[in-house]
Amino acid sequence: MPLVMAISDRLEELRGRLILFAPVFLGIGIGVYFLLRAEPDLTGWAVIGSGAVLTAGLGWWIGRSALAGFGLPFLALAAVLAGLLIAGARTAYVAAPVLDFRYYGPVEGRVIIIDRSQSDAVRLTLDRVRLDDVAPWKVPRRVRVSLHGSQGYLDPVPGMRIAVTAHLSGPEGPVEPGGFDFRRMSWFRGIGAVGYARKPALPLARPEAALPIHRLRAAISEAVQAEIPGEAGAFAAAITTGDRSAMGRETLEALRASNLAHLLAISGLHMGLLVGFVFGSVRLGLVMIPGVGPSMDVRRIAAVVALVAGAFYLALSGGAVSTSRAFVMVAVMLVAILVGRRALTLRAVAVAALILLLIKPETLVEAGFQMSFAATTALVFVFGAFRHVETRRLPGWAKPILAVVLSSLVAGLATAPFSAAIFNRVAHYGLIANVVSVPVMGALVMPLAVLAALLSPVGLSWIALDLMRWPIEWILWVAKRVAALDGAVGHVVAPPAAVMPLVALGGLAIVLLQGGGRGAGVLAVVAGLGLWTQAERPRVLISSSGGLIGVMTPEGRALTKPRGEGFAARTWLENDGDPADQEAAAARHPEGGDARFALPGLVLAQVAGRGAADRLADACPGADLVVFSAKPLERYPAGCSVLDRNMLARTGPIAIHDGPDGPRFVATAETTGLRPWSAAFTKKARRVAPVAPELPFLVADQ
Repeated sequence: MPLVMAISDRLEELRGRLILFAPVFLGIGIGVYFLLRAEPDLTGWAVIGSGAVLTAGLGWWIGRSALAGFGLPFLALAAVLAGLLIAGARTAYVAAPVLDFRYYGPVEGRVIIIDRSQSDAVRLTLDRVRLDDVAPWKVPRRVRVSLHGSQGYLDPVPGMRIAVTAHLSGPEGPVEPGGFDFRRMSWFRGIGAVGYARKPALPLARPEAALPIHRLRAAISEAVQAEIPGEAGAFAAAITTGDRSAMGRETLEALRASNLAHLLAISGLHMGLLVGFVFGSVRLGLVMIPGVGPSMDVRRIAAVVALVAGAFYLALSGGAVSTSRAFVMVAVMLVAILVGRRALTLRAVAVAALILLLIKPETLVEAGFQMSFAATTALVFVFGAFRHVETRRLPGWAKPILAVVLSSLVAGLATAPFSAAIFNRVAHYGLIANVVSVPVMGALVMPLAVLAALLSPVGLSWIALDLMRWPIEWILWVAKRVAALDGAVGHVVAPPAAVMPLVALGGLAIVLLQGGGRGAGVLAVVAGLGLWTQAERPRVLISSSGGLIGVMTPEGRALTKPRGEGFAARTWLENDGDPADQEAAAARHPEGGDARFALPGLVLAQVAGRGAADRLADACPGADLVVFSAKPLERYPAGCSVLDRNMLARTGPIAIHDGPDGPRFVATAETTGLRPWSAAFTKKARRVAPVAPELPFLVADQ
């Protein structure tokens, strides 16, 4: 009994820190929801909801007993179940039609977002969409179209209604089993179709007055770029309005390679710098007014003004996920000032995370949420630990330099695992680039941006913008010089699925727990990173069309064609940690015509292109599996195991791993399961291929 009491007392010590653990367990529940292979039915949701209420009640009841500490595990379980419920409710709330067929024809819609695709084409997101001969209840809520070719008839502006002849299809799923699910991300952003147009888009109506913020955003972006020429103007437009459509690919790549790309995203750094500058300026200005400082709390007034400035910046930037997250974080900190609490605490970070997870639980699995909260949590924890460290012996000029170096180092280390896992690259000189660029961003660029906004009503914004150009040029120069250094970028293999949860939970244990709990956190982080070193990539990857196959060789993955299906090819190579491009990877497979690979326990052939049906019979002898990417045939040669488009419509991309008992096939349909964002495609695939061909290596009827 004494041991039980001791455990209860130890748990009870955590009761005063429940707010710190609430987003952790809520996030675990949300994460579990996204790992499910099937959506719970009404009975399942009823069980989960009842379990949440029951465990919360038990936690409260036990918390009032002599063993109060044992109520906390029940409250934690209730939070996990609540996370499942919240994520499921959000999924149902954002439900909208998804295009489950290929469409070619006229597309009408209102422009709401203008950006650029990975191929550097102007890309428009449209709402209020109309598609020819498609029933209104089947038309997606939003459509995203990339404009290629000559587009001389349209200068897109938010609110403008346009017409364009486009190719559309539903958002693509993962390009390999366990890969990033663009289809899921599109579901939560309301995008039900994506595509491209090669014919000119035409304006149908002037921009509507219903989107004043969007139009103001576009006008400011245009004005900034008119005053600041070149890439510096594009950079200035990106950090003031979130409009990155004018950024060149070379500049973007240099910023990524130098780990300065985060300066473009309107996120915690920009929001913090803007709000901090406004708060400090208003507070200083009020103190300097005779009689004002002693008669009122200028900190609260400055906090209110800064909060309004942050809200306007959020609206102006288009309300992107990263900006919304940043605003919630600074809003929590400013409210803490208003109620007389310290702003930068772990509780403030926890409240911000809790609010975001309640409003948009899908952000948990997005890069921005993971990296920003990793950096913020680590910074608050480390600077809190250094609060009592003696620094009076340091000269005055050294303290801000130490703060910049330490903050860059801490934020870099905290986000490094997430950045490497998401982008498969490590910027080796990112610390140097950030140390010499972030202070310029905070001391010059953002204050001048605020000054430009203040001078704009009297037509003098050009003064601040002209001054703003030079520090931006410095940042871009640093990015290009650092990116040009030998070994500036390292490439890493994609981690196994268990790695990042281990690292994240281990890091949280280090921050939130004490004593043995921190030791367990360190072990979890080490175990996760150790597991990463054992990552193994599939021997073979087959695209969803069968037109692209990638086979691992001693030189790296060899691709069967140098062009086409570029997104899948690029993603495969990035996940391999391979810096080669598609053309270089295709050169590793120099044989022309149909491909044939002799692998351990498997001879794999591919038949593609014109005349594929005539060559199929010659490819079958000696091949264990033939990937046939041409139009499916009604009948295949006897004894020939064929993987065609109908089959791939059911399985999605396929990975083949080496196993102790021979090749092991994994279909993407196995890893994604039947979820709301994939249901339409799964049903369509079953209509296309109601009977799966018999393949000795693959169970396809998922």
